[in-house]
Amino acid sequence: MSKHVFLTGPPGVGKTTLIQKVTQALKSSGAPIDGFYTQEVREGGRRAGFDVVTLSGNRGPLSRVSPSSESSVSRREYRVGQYVVDLVSFEQLVLPMLRNVNHGGDTEKRICVIDEIGKMELFSQAFIQAVRQMLAGSGTVVLGTIPIPKGKPLDLVEEIRSRKDVKVFNVITGKFVLSGKAACTECFQILRGDLYLSNSLCKTVVKIS
Repeated sequence: MSKHVFLTGPPGVGKTTLIQKVTQALKSSGAPIDGFYTQEVREGGRRAGFDVVTLSGNRGPLSRVSPSSESSVSRREYRVGQYVVDLVSFEQLVLPMLRNVNHGGDTEKRICVIDEIGKMELFSQAFIQAVRQMLAGSGTVVLGTIPIPKGKPLDLVEEIRSRKDVKVFNVITGKFVLSGKAACTECFQILRGDLYLSNSLCKTVVKIS
């Protein structure tokens, strides 16, 4: 039986939008939930990078476009394409939250939103360890996003895809509503079992997509 729900799909298809809608519905219902999502940062009409935003409202840089004049030879940089990852900022913001969820005990089921588990986030070994611990534990249901397979496989992403307790939904352009409803239905069936959500709440939330 699936316990965790992940969305996948190409960039810009709407994974984060769907995650935010489900998250808002869960928060409104009073379900115990924490986590983070990734938000695009634009300056002058152009993408300048990405921020991490926690569900408690804290925000910090995840990555920024590196000025072409800067040299990375003299210092260690974590890069994905044109973006330089601010690993210190990411870990300072996300790790305490994940550890708090992991150490919450098994008496109360919780939901943790992780958007996303991608190349930038996976530079952090501590993040990888925290996610593995969360997936293996019995007290947390993970609602997350992972990238589609492209280039060199990402070890943790492949682990997630192969887990028997994970359901992965592919959000496809032109089929966002259908995929969204399927993901919401699956997610809330899982949550209803783990968190004792009512049937009426589950039916209401499925309509958000």
